[in-house]
Amino acid sequence: MAVVAKWMCDRDNTMFDTKKEADAYDQMLELGEQFTALLEQQIPGIDEVKAEEFGIFLAKNKEILIQACKGKPALLADMTTEPNTNVTPLKTEAG
Repeated sequence: MAVVAKWMCDRDNTMFDTKKEADAYDQMLELGEQFTALLEQQIPGIDEVKAEEFGIFLAKNKEILIQACKGKPALLADMTTEPNTNVTPLKTEAG
């Protein structure tokens, strides 16, 4: 019987075959959490679920956003537009 190493994201229990993939996913979730907090802080009364969805969307498309911030053309068609139903809502200290 073989033993297969797996890495698990502690935020939503997603499993990965490599530590590199797990770390990248965890970093994306952390960035998404920061975007979500920023949205909630700057837009009073924003729906928490929508803020989180948008935060994750921004985090998944950070490379395109970086290029846009540098003044380089970034096509909206390059961004992931399909809703992500695979990401479990982030757990924050408030909830």
